Amino acid sequence: MQHPLMTLYQHLPAGLRSIAASIRGYQLQILRFGADTKRLTQEAIDRETFTWEQWKAWREERLRHILRRAATRVPFYREQWSQRRGEQDMGSFQELGNWPVLKKEALRASPISFLAEDCDPRKMWCEHTSGSTGTPITLWQGHDTIRFWHALFEARWRYWYEVSRRDRWAILGGQLVVPIRQKRPPFWVWNSGLNQLYLSANHLAVGNAHDYLKALVRYKVKYLWGYASALYSLADFAQSQGLTFPVVSAVISNAEPLYAYQKEAISKAFGCRTYNSYGMSEMVCAASECDRGTMHLWPEVGIWEVLQDDVDEPVQPGEAGRLVCTGLLNADMPLVRYETGDLVIMAKPETSCPCGRTLPILMSVEGRTDDVILTPDGRHIGRLDPAFKACWPIREAQIIQDQVDHLHVLIVPANNCTVGFESTIAEAILERVGKMHITVERVGSIERGRNGKFKMVVSNLARTPA
Repeated sequence: MQHPLMTLYQHLPAGLRSIAASIRGYQLQILRFGADTKRLTQEAIDRETFTWEQWKAWREERLRHILRRAATRVPFYREQWSQRRGEQDMGSFQELGNWPVLKKEALRASPISFLAEDCDPRKMWCEHTSGSTGTPITLWQGHDTIRFWHALFEARWRYWYEVSRRDRWAILGGQLVVPIRQKRPPFWVWNSGLNQLYLSANHLAVGNAHDYLKALVRYKVKYLWGYASALYSLADFAQSQGLTFPVVSAVISNAEPLYAYQKEAISKAFGCRTYNSYGMSEMVCAASECDRGTMHLWPEVGIWEVLQDDVDEPVQPGEAGRLVCTGLLNADMPLVRYETGDLVIMAKPETSCPCGRTLPILMSVEGRTDDVILTPDGRHIGRLDPAFKACWPIREAQIIQDQVDHLHVLIVPANNCTVGFESTIAEAILERVGKMHITVERVGSIERGRNGKFKMVVSNLARTPA
């Protein structure tokens, strides 16, 4: 069920929806950027040529602060260390290897216990995310953390790709900026606070591609950002009709795996480079692609470990393993040795890139493999995890498409999941997919793959192999 304000927004005329989005945009603009943004951005650019010794010193100083604050001011960790001391465990909390791996379930079960006791959550930004595996998570971030985070995006997205946050840009994402029942354009809202055209990925269809391209021209969009599956669908739909694409400077893919065939098709359609990126709302790891096609990690964001599937021992560089990270940005809600749920491959430390930056290299992300839902009216919907809210009494969820008009939803209920909650879940999914049959089934667990993960969305429809 939607929040009352969202229900009101959905019933507004298109012009008023853009006004509402702009008001929100100005709030986010103030939150994300300030007088120190220019300095923080330049410092991030300067660090890109750090030696490894300089990076080690910078990160170790920050790590010491994070670990001390976590062990002494954060209830979850303080209780953990107190119990260990009672068991005569005298290991130092300043040694990262003495901390156990943190599972998502612990964070999901009691997020407030990870917030430092000197923080007031009412004065912080609260982020609700389902994560790439469908496990709901609630996060709190202070203003300094958010501004540092977005300064990194300025340095390693916009600066690298020769665009600016002051340029007009478009995002093709999963927010319900337009009611799913709407069959005619506009399938977007203009957010003047962020110079952003928000295009609904939920309304993408062959017959609507022309309208999306016209909107990019009308709003003079300079660069495009979005889900890989949505960007690819737009390019594919428009090219199949021989439509003329607007000129943009760059396309940036995020939040999903960007496959080679998708990247090639998107770049060909828009006549510019398509760049890949990697990140997560937990702010413990991030990476972006340089102009030489290399994915560079952002060392300021976290300390990463790549561990074996069955034990908490490191794999060799060049081998796939579980990504475990300790965040360095958010000292108010520190995540220490947090299991991200992704399977990654890191390059050897001595591997260099022709771009000249000394930032470490992420060879590949093996874990984000959500399928795409095909709706009866021809729309392709990538991520459906925004349909699940952090406050819902479920532990995990998986959506399986077994017919073009039917979705089978598996949920692992929490202890407080009431009878009849299935209808709430079905309604939230219907808001995104439209007229389909939804079956919701409670299960004790969801089957994992070989790497210990499960896919949020599984399509059993016959598809052309990628």
